[in-house]
Amino acid sequence: MTADRARSALVASLVRDGRVRTPAVRAALETVPRHLFLPGLDPAEAYADVAVPIKVDDGVTVSSVSQPSMVAIMLEQLGAGPGHRVLEIGAGAGWNAALLGRLVGPDGVVTTLDIDDDLVAGARANLDAAGFDGVEVVAGDGALGHPPAAPYDRIELTVGSTGVRPEWVAQLAPGGRLLLPLTVRGSQLSVAFTHTAPGRLRSRSVRSCAFVRLRGAGADPGAEVALPDGRWRVQPACASDDADVPDPRALARATTGAGTDRAVAAAGSVADLWDGLGLWCAVADPGVVRLFGPPEGWAAPALFDLGGVRATLGLVAGDGCALLLAAPEATVRSCGPDGDLAAERLAGLVAGWVDAGRPHAADLRVEAVVPSLAEDPADGTEGATGPGGTGAGHVVVDGAGTRLTLQWGTAG
Repeated sequence: MTADRARSALVASLVRDGRVRTPAVRAALETVPRHLFLPGLDPAEAYADVAVPIKVDDGVTVSSVSQPSMVAIMLEQLGAGPGHRVLEIGAGAGWNAALLGRLVGPDGVVTTLDIDDDLVAGARANLDAAGFDGVEVVAGDGALGHPPAAPYDRIELTVGSTGVRPEWVAQLAPGGRLLLPLTVRGSQLSVAFTHTAPGRLRSRSVRSCAFVRLRGAGADPGAEVALPDGRWRVQPACASDDADVPDPRALARATTGAGTDRAVAAAGSVADLWDGLGLWCAVADPGVVRLFGPPEGWAAPALFDLGGVRATLGLVAGDGCALLLAAPEATVRSCGPDGDLAAERLAGLVAGWVDAGRPHAADLRVEAVVPSLAEDPADGTEGATGPGGTGAGHVVVDGAGTRLTLQWGTAG
């Protein structure tokens, strides 16, 4: 198959699946040759709808060319247009920067940066080969943005961040848009924010996503904790410095498979570990965790198969825990002295999610306040409560110095 035919087939599938919704994004994907940014692959591989790792350190992927369907979703979220000044954080191989260059046209400016000199050199060479020599490629720490070319109408991160950094907001023009893969209670979400006032942002759209993590000053060491046997890992929904973070050791007894089962209002799925039910539970209750372990032995057969790893959603309460089971379906298993309390809380969250119409990431609304930039940082964040509670139905989450207020709404 030729590169042109492979590219046309990919774009047609993205349009058919609703990933591409506007003529401008379609035209960019149809005209920017992805295979020139992946010179080691044949056309069929270069235009497959998969992410392609381009740099690995110690067995961990630190840079990749993103999955085309996710690129399309995020370009639609970003809404870059003719004449816009755009900053991309995470140059990778340069393909997304080329797409941005096509969207902003000759009157716009695209600056893309990466923390590694070799990636910067590679992106520059790929952009030149594809005829996008007008894109500026710079080396730098993305956590700090790029002040020399600010302010920007659009800022897009193609790496995951645990918070909205004040540097990005300070470099964003009034009314501009910031798009980033943001970790919210353990789930990574592609959030498109509008800059509504100094130090204030409001989400326009939210989608589920998965990206490599930001490195440098904004790096996240990760929140996973190993259980005593070394074979099971726990990812708390709360940050490690949160006073409400649960003690993951209470989960150790759950890995033996022993416990008491009770039916709940809905069955879960692998997708529900981070989106849908899992996101709802993690936003609502600081005791929620994700549990990962080996594919065999003890509790493993009852949990969800995550590509050779067993995983599930859990909740820790005191010296007890509860796990959502894959088999039997729609079942929660309680363990430990406080297991019944944990099971009751988890069952209540499942019921609340069902009653709310089974919302997912696209239904979430996020408002951000950067205290160092906002004129009245406390305004609009008091008296928030979680889903299923009383009050306005908001949850306030602290991260990277920015306060995030979360509320469930209608998908947009």
